[in-house]
Order: sequence, then C-alpha cells, then structure tokens
Amino acid sequence: MIVFDATMMLLLMRPDVRTPIGKNGKPVEYAKERIAAFIDRLEKEKKRIILPTPALSELLVRAGSDTNSLVSTIQKSPVFRIEPFNTLAAIEVAIMTRQAIDNGDKRGGIDSTWAKVKYDRQIIAIARVHGATTIYSDDEDICVHAKTANIEVLRLEDLPIPQKMMQGELSLTTSEAVPKNQE
Repeated sequence: MIVFDATMMLLLMRPDVRTPIGKNGKPVEYAKERIAAFIDRLEKEKKRIILPTPALSELLVRAGSDTNSLVSTIQKSPVFRIEPFNTLAAIEVAIMTRQAIDNGDKRGGIDSTWAKVKYDRQIIAIARVHGATTIYSDDEDICVHAKTANIEVLRLEDLPIPQKMMQGELSLTTSEAVPKNQE
C-alpha cells in the first residue's frame, strides 16, 4: 500500500504551491508532471493511495472556498482513499512516542515543535495500520518517522520524469535544416 503526505497532495491539487528542493539544491524539475504521470500509472494498474486525514487537513488549510471541491474530487477519485486517525492509529502513535521517550528523546531526534512531531506521527501511524510499504514525502520529519517505522520513503525526485517531458523539442529554421553547401 502507498501513502501520500501533504507535500505530494499539495503539488497535485494546488497549482500555486512551491516545488520541493532536490538533492542537487535546485527545485525538482517537472514536479507536477511527475506526480500526474504517477497517478495515471496507478489508476491504470488499479492501485490505491492512502491519504491520511492529518495530511488531508494540511492540504485544506489554505483551500478556502475550494475545500468542498477538493474533498469531493479526492473522494471521487478511483486512486485515493482517505483514511482517518482511528483507535488503532492512536495505539501506534502511543507506541512510537513511548519508544522515543524510552530512548531519551520524546521527539525522536527531530528538531520540530512537539505539535508537528505528534501530527507527523499520526500520518505514519495511519500508514502502519493500513500496511503501507511506501510513503511519498518531501517532508524531512515524515521521512525520519517513516524510516523509524520501517516504511520506505520516496521523494518527488524519485518519481520518473514522464517520457513526454524527456523528449526535447527540435527547433530548426529552414536555413539550419539545409547545410549551406547544399543550398
């Protein structure tokens, strides 16, 4: 099972969002196209992506009047399945937090606010409850939590660039197309 966090959903659903920075220190090229192609592939393969409700709430924070439309679009999609933070997920968060406290750092080595740590753990707990093997995220804290939970993390730049984006355009004028000695 695959999980998307808010960073991936924002890129997919909100055209105004900033592109994450890749390992090369520059914005990831073809960000929105990579995600769209990935979603298309999953739809053809009849696979589903879990969207944890805490990630959904992050997506909706700045949605304003588009809130109902965004939720409706996600709910109607054959690819996405919104999953709530439920009792089993609460138990998972308690276990993660207890282990971090027992190891001497309730934040688990993450230098973020306690509120963000708890929020991110909810996303990971939902992923674990649903047997997720991979979470797609460019949020460093989510990556740390997922690795601790033995869930593979893939970033935006790990998605392949769609083939149609790889094909460069050949822009030739008539004088460039015919060698001068053959005119």
